[in-house]
Amino acid sequence: MNYIQTEVNDVWIIAPKVFSDSRGYFVETFKKNEFEANIGVVNFVQDNESKSSFGVLRGLHYQKGEYSQAKLVRVIKGEVLDVAVDMRQSSPTFGKHVGVILNEENKRQFFIPRGFAHGFLVLSEEAVFTYKVDNDYAPNEEASVLYNDKDLAINWPVAESQLILSEKDRKAVSFKEACYFL
Repeated sequence: MNYIQTEVNDVWIIAPKVFSDSRGYFVETFKKNEFEANIGVVNFVQDNESKSSFGVLRGLHYQKGEYSQAKLVRVIKGEVLDVAVDMRQSSPTFGKHVGVILNEENKRQFFIPRGFAHGFLVLSEEAVFTYKVDNDYAPNEEASVLYNDKDLAINWPVAESQLILSEKDRKAVSFKEACYFL
């Protein structure tokens, strides 16, 4: 696997080696010793999967404080724009975001450490999205930042009229009103 540091501190793109032949392909999606040698120790405790249709935008979500989660995300089917926003006040990249295209062809993964808001937009007709997390879900500690916050200026490549959002995501707070990590 090739570990690529992004322009936002501690966020990584992981490009696997894909072995293809006439039967299909084989790819290693997680190798603990290699992951730890490149990124560090992360104790993943749960795997999640979601299926969404074109235009679904999920995020920008995070859990606060001790309930924060690191995530290792990938797309099994389809294509998404995946975005991480640095919510760590002490970070030199505080308030910056990075986005990466994840799809079934490139098989890339995106590592998002604790202290980040996360979201993704489905660009294909349908997408199956899977991710590992290193902390249990705590509904009372969940927070959201508004996906179209002007200070973040994320370029979502689908027209606003085509976006499909939950009511919670439509009513998220601005970046300036959000709860940050120290």
